[in-house]
Amino acid sequence: MADQPAGIDSNRLMEYAGRIRDAATMGVSIGIVFGGGNIFRGLKGVDKGFDRVKGDYMGMLATVINGLAIQSALESLGVKARLFTAVRMEPIGEGYSKPRVMESLERGEVVIFAGGTGNPYFTTDTASALRAVEMEADILLKGTRVDGVYTADPEKDPTAVKYDSLTFDEAYSRNLKVMDMTSFTICKENNMPIIVFDMNKDGELNRVLQGENIGTIIIL
Repeated sequence: MADQPAGIDSNRLMEYAGRIRDAATMGVSIGIVFGGGNIFRGLKGVDKGFDRVKGDYMGMLATVINGLAIQSALESLGVKARLFTAVRMEPIGEGYSKPRVMESLERGEVVIFAGGTGNPYFTTDTASALRAVEMEADILLKGTRVDGVYTADPEKDPTAVKYDSLTFDEAYSRNLKVMDMTSFTICKENNMPIIVFDMNKDGELNRVLQGENIGTIIIL
């Protein structure tokens, strides 16, 4: 949503699509999970009196809207992209199936995972960890508004110090908010390394993929 109070900023959308296109030209197989907080965040709905399950489903639908947006933006740049949804909703997208996802990746298509895990009480962080493990990814890249993991929130604490690398156990013991506990545990138990980096910096994604010391890496 960039500087907008909510919704999708078309300029930011095309920036992301351009960065994903550039990464795809490197021969990297790409699967994408988006959050939906720019449209609706389930837990905030609970604070306003929403039923938790309905609020989470609304959040899942928000991720489908974002998924359709990035699919359309990628296709406008000449990138083949396929949208899979955790809950069946043809013709909007294909129902998630690992064999179909792997076939799509083998064809060089960018795969977009929408609808979270398809279940309430699970975040899109958990969806990203689950899909990364299922598609046998080499690494999970978490693009955020900050350039890594810090000792405190760098947007609130100017004395916060950035970590170049961490183990999963160090992140646990220091109570660092990398991802929610469920998603973090999935990554740890399946030896799925995580790199946290700033998705809003031009060229940062490519530099991460080229092995530069960008962001913070979390490993066993």
